[in-house]
Amino acid sequence: MDQTPAKNYFLRDVKALRAAAKNSLSDGAVTDDYGSDVKKSIELLQYVLATEIVCVLRYTMNSISVSGLTSKSVGEEFQELAEDERKHMMMVAKRIDQLGGDPDFNPKDLASRSATEYGDGGTLVEMVKQNLIAERIAVEHYRDLIKYFSDKDPTTRLMLEHILQDEEDHATDMHDLLVAHEGTPMLP
Repeated sequence: MDQTPAKNYFLRDVKALRAAAKNSLSDGAVTDDYGSDVKKSIELLQYVLATEIVCVLRYTMNSISVSGLTSKSVGEEFQELAEDERKHMMMVAKRIDQLGGDPDFNPKDLASRSATEYGDGGTLVEMVKQNLIAERIAVEHYRDLIKYFSDKDPTTRLMLEHILQDEEDHATDMHDLLVAHEGTPMLP
């Protein structure tokens, strides 16, 4: 068996790759073979960013305003979820930046850009229900986005898959809290 390394183990011409990289420095991480429409990707991610910001705000508000016998432990849970959502927000903002966009943190149109709603607060059970609804919306929204990005933008897809996993965990947490406070499971 021949143990000599292959003379050219690159799939593309390295000289052409080097030349293209040198000629397009202003494009940052976006290369010629980016498989999606960069502007459309940034636009979609701006909606994701708004959704995550609204989730941060809702969970933070819930962590402060929750009351009752279990308010301390539930408030801490809400605060942990707010921190998870903040991490998602930062991941998405950084990805928008990598694609050459400016992350839109402007609160002016935040509610209209978010897939989820801020919520109305209320009792512990009402907050948990609002959060479960929001998480279920996020789960479906991220699944759609993962399908859209699929192999056209694997970096964004992988980020969204990571966020989706967290959102599914959050939905389970909210469901468990709801069962604990209402006493009857909603799932079969």
